[in-house]
Amino acid sequence: MNNPMAVSQNARQRRLLLQATGTLGGVGLVGTMVPFVASMAPSEAARSRGAPVEVNLDTATLGSLVTIAWRGKPVWILHRTSDMLDRLGRHDRLLADPLSKEAQQPAYARNATRSLRPDFFVAIGLCTHLGCVPTYRPDAGAADLGDDWPGGFFCPCHGSKFDLAGRVFRAVPAPLNLEIPPYEYQGETRLVVGQDRSGSA
Repeated sequence: MNNPMAVSQNARQRRLLLQATGTLGGVGLVGTMVPFVASMAPSEAARSRGAPVEVNLDTATLGSLVTIAWRGKPVWILHRTSDMLDRLGRHDRLLADPLSKEAQQPAYARNATRSLRPDFFVAIGLCTHLGCVPTYRPDAGAADLGDDWPGGFFCPCHGSKFDLAGRVFRAVPAPLNLEIPPYEYQGETRLVVGQDRSGSA
């Protein structure tokens, strides 16, 4: 005959064993799921490719071109001198779209300098022909580019030319001005590429 105390003790032990097994199984399931769920989230690199990029403008000396990466593309930040700005209005006759009528820039950069602030030019550094990276050629009248060269960007792949506001010259393979990304200033020396106050990104 079974002892009622022994049966009750066995039932209690079975319940405890089942609870412990269930708890361990649940912990194991969560432990297995965490890496699986984490693997489905975008990687740090993927997040950074779309995230805005902050730039300290103190690093950009007058006349220098700083290149950063945003969304896997080179973005140029050119600190233009007063001489460079003065040259911008003198060669419109050589340009295909001097007034930036094509939508290659946000509305706030559709002006003579194609920028929020005249002294800083921000553009995606890819030729609008086949996506090559043009070289920075700031000196006016460079021997290999002609006496009327005002300074700007030259694409050695197929000969496209852009001025110091990224406006494309006539009779070159590139069909459009350089693209201007969304950007904004947060203070005098802090530039954020990839967002602006209009909500663009």
